[in-house]
Amino acid sequence: MVAYHTFLCALGAFLSLPQHTLGGLVQKQGLTVPPQASQYKDSVKAIFTDSYSVYKQYAWGHDDVSPISKGFSDGRNGWGATIVDAMTTMKIMELDDLFLEAVGYASNIDFSKSNTSDTVSVFESTIRYMGGLLSAYELSGKQYPALVNKAKQLADKLSFAWVGTNDIPFGHIDFTTNTPQDQTSNIAEAGTLTLEWAVLSKYVGDDRYRQLAEKSARHIAEGGAPLPGLPGQGIDPNTGLPVGKYVTWGGGSDSYFEYLIKYPRLNNTLDPIFADSWRTAVDSSIRTLLKTSTIGNHAYLADYDDNQKIVHVSSHLACFHGGNWLLGGQLLNNLTLVDIGLKLVDACWNTYASTSTGIGPEIFAFESDDGGYTGGDPMSPSQSAFYQEHGFYITAADYVLRPEVLESNFYAWRVTGDTKYIDRAVAALQSFEKYLKVPGQGTTGYGGRMNVDDVNSDRIDDTESFWFAEVLKYLYLTFDDPSKFSLDEYVFNTEAHPFKVPPPAKTYGTGGYVPSNPPTQTVPGTLPLVSQLPGVPGLVFGLVQAIAGIL
Repeated sequence: MVAYHTFLCALGAFLSLPQHTLGGLVQKQGLTVPPQASQYKDSVKAIFTDSYSVYKQYAWGHDDVSPISKGFSDGRNGWGATIVDAMTTMKIMELDDLFLEAVGYASNIDFSKSNTSDTVSVFESTIRYMGGLLSAYELSGKQYPALVNKAKQLADKLSFAWVGTNDIPFGHIDFTTNTPQDQTSNIAEAGTLTLEWAVLSKYVGDDRYRQLAEKSARHIAEGGAPLPGLPGQGIDPNTGLPVGKYVTWGGGSDSYFEYLIKYPRLNNTLDPIFADSWRTAVDSSIRTLLKTSTIGNHAYLADYDDNQKIVHVSSHLACFHGGNWLLGGQLLNNLTLVDIGLKLVDACWNTYASTSTGIGPEIFAFESDDGGYTGGDPMSPSQSAFYQEHGFYITAADYVLRPEVLESNFYAWRVTGDTKYIDRAVAALQSFEKYLKVPGQGTTGYGGRMNVDDVNSDRIDDTESFWFAEVLKYLYLTFDDPSKFSLDEYVFNTEAHPFKVPPPAKTYGTGGYVPSNPPTQTVPGTLPLVSQLPGVPGLVFGLVQAIAGIL
């Protein structure tokens, strides 16, 4: 323990200017967009209105539109996820008629029951529904208290996920019986609740909601971790013990780390556990997980499996990390973290720039100077040829309209003011218009692709709500006046719903690290699905699970 503490102190000195001193401002001051950005902003807005018109025509009141078959799906309990998730983007884009229509709909959702036979995800319902409702309430100038009332109605039902005195909520609830389902959760599901539940507490004057979310995140942060500050992906709500020791910044863990630094920024909490845990996680990641590809010198965060082996994989979901490190690095006045964050952003963008469509894949792998172990099959000849040219190779080639690469690109633009990030957003916009359109009779929808490196690949008949909430919002804000929705005035939840924040505190955390605490006990369990391809039940994207031998 003493030796490890000595190492961390030395690492902290290397990584930082004074770590207890808040740099304060995240966004580059006086930033302006190039004159040509306005036309691209208008193009993004047109994509939004086209996509949403298709939703209204074929799927109104349902969760997602199926733009190819002209139908709908209800993967989020049939409450109209697209409407609620899109509201904040409508407000940002000044689509006032659509916003008022959405407010009218959302104000009358009955969250006391599911409209489908599915159980209700605590995590997804929090980030999409609660986040969308509460952020829309703020952005409207607090004109529509019904939105807060609906968020409270939903939270009251979701609160049944905390059983007895358990710190960790169950991941899913049967709303008919108010009983928890699914015996195993993950740290993203349990640790990505603090922003939304704290905001709800503020507006309803009841601290119970904040306390529930905080105790879950604190339990994870203070629990056993295979690497300092990096808990394993799985967790058992009954015991609070880890399920396995698989460490990743990808799906199943991702937004737990994201909220460790965003939550202190939301409310300037004096509790140091969140900022200190984030600082420990990133420092530990630099020590163990940060790898450079043997081709192209791209910076990746590898995974770490139950057998303490480095797993040379990453994913679209994990590509939020660059933006998150930029946010935290700026807040903590840590220029080294900012520099590494920019390298992570560049590596994730390279996955877009390297494919025939200009869009990045779901999962990819790489080699570094310590090898190329992935836990799966070795590179095929075609993958090897691709790697030799691009510094990564594709292991799952689909694109399901995910936002993370463009999210981090947005942060990089707002932090540095380097117009190359504007150029990248333009390139992505052009690729979306060319390869994601689904032509219709007078309307144009947008859907994913089964293979981003094949311009003739099959299409995915689904437009997820995060296309409206995240992808198009981050693109639009990249081209918009940076003084609007400044990163020094708002913090975005993991679904890109912005919450107003106070002026930055003088300090975040203690400037130190959480103690090393390897888990002494784990419990068996099957991790929940991180993500699956719409329309193909059971096909899991979240390579971390397959590698860990769970499937």
